[in-house]
Amino acid sequence: MKKLSNSAKRTASSALCAFALLAVSGQAVHAASTYPDRPITIVVGYPAGGSVDLNGRVVAETLAKKIGANVVVENLGGAGGTIGAQKVIRAKPDGYTLLVGSLNEIVIAGLVNPAVKYSGINDLQAIGLIGDQPLVLAASKKTDIKNTADLVKVATSGKSDSYSFGSSGVGTSLHMAGEMINAETGAKFLHVPYRGVAPLVTDLTSGRLPLGVFALSSALPQIQSGQITAIGVTSAKRSSFASDIAALAENPALKAMDISVWFGLFGPKGMPEAVVTKLQASLQQVLADPAFQEKYRTTGSNVMRTQPDLASFFQAEHDKFKKLAETAHIATGRP
Repeated sequence: MKKLSNSAKRTASSALCAFALLAVSGQAVHAASTYPDRPITIVVGYPAGGSVDLNGRVVAETLAKKIGANVVVENLGGAGGTIGAQKVIRAKPDGYTLLVGSLNEIVIAGLVNPAVKYSGINDLQAIGLIGDQPLVLAASKKTDIKNTADLVKVATSGKSDSYSFGSSGVGTSLHMAGEMINAETGAKFLHVPYRGVAPLVTDLTSGRLPLGVFALSSALPQIQSGQITAIGVTSAKRSSFASDIAALAENPALKAMDISVWFGLFGPKGMPEAVVTKLQASLQQVLADPAFQEKYRTTGSNVMRTQPDLASFFQAEHDKFKKLAETAHIATGRP
């Protein structure tokens, strides 16, 4: 039998490699063109019933109709949403495992927690933003802070360190909002972290805690019932859901205040471009659907019909919260 020359062997090997690459490429193109042909899982990194979970469920319901496949929600709570995010980062990048994530696990967690080894911005494929919701600073009825002017007066009095504000945990967006008030006014309001909203509400309504930061939807029942006093929302403008509550930024001393919790749809890096394009188009159809918009309002959030440039948006959010974390001396995570 005639032996092949080294040159012929190299040629044959190159041909086999090229054939293999074409076969893999062809499979990827076929998979993208038939996507989706089985159920899609949306991972939510929090227990059922919270704001991120509500986002995941209302999106899943309408996305299933728009994309033509069953969409199921998997709650994988723990570590402030980061366990769910890590699962999606490690998932096969075929578009069948997605994440409804929020500001906390996409941006803040990696800045303040050294145990978080991923970058939500770099290690996930952003499909699009779903909506956002302002936070609200509220006060106990037993404190002398009744409005934004009172807040600024205390903040600049030199006695602010005798006041404390509660949040649902260190490094959360709620904590960061309180630290931004400190940074803007020169105040030294002390942070008290709580394990969830329920004990925070209990201490605020009883008067054991002077101030608390909440998601607006979480605080509205207590505000409307008169149990606590709304001082102001943390977004740059008033919320359409509670237009009678001032924006903190309306006071000149807090004009830079602009923090909202946003929610988005993400997938693993490396998904086929055609799959990403289809998901983005389907998400836009979801956001434009009147029935979805009506249901979404019940979560207390605004629909993000107009998408910003995502790369610029996430970089700006990273830079804002990195600066805040450093100012508050809690920047111990990724650079």
